[in-house]
Amino acid sequence: MILKKDIPLELIRPSQAALAWINQEREENYRLTGLVEADAALEAKPGQAYEIGIVLCSGEICAREQVRVTPEGDNFSFSFLEPIKEGIPPLLDPPEGLRPIWLDDQLKDKRFVIMLFYRGLW
Repeated sequence: MILKKDIPLELIRPSQAALAWINQEREENYRLTGLVEADAALEAKPGQAYEIGIVLCSGEICAREQVRVTPEGDNFSFSFLEPIKEGIPPLLDPPEGLRPIWLDDQLKDKRFVIMLFYRGLW
């Protein structure tokens, strides 16, 4: 997985545009936390469509959306793809670094927290 801070320069604009599109389509407020399977995107020729896995988090849920990105001039169009069966599952454990932040926020208001991990929901 490529963490948000390590996303290659050429994938920043399309990944941010994909995030906005996914949030609109899903009526969510996801945050981009990383990319998976970005090799095809990095190898794509200018103007060529490619597939990429977008790793998103919103509140207590982290998810992976598999998206086809099609460059259209200065913009992009997107479509959802079926999740890859053998790859990282669509619902994920939060990326490294997010869990401690969430725990600190919860412990400000509560005396203790019990965490249960089940299929990427935490």
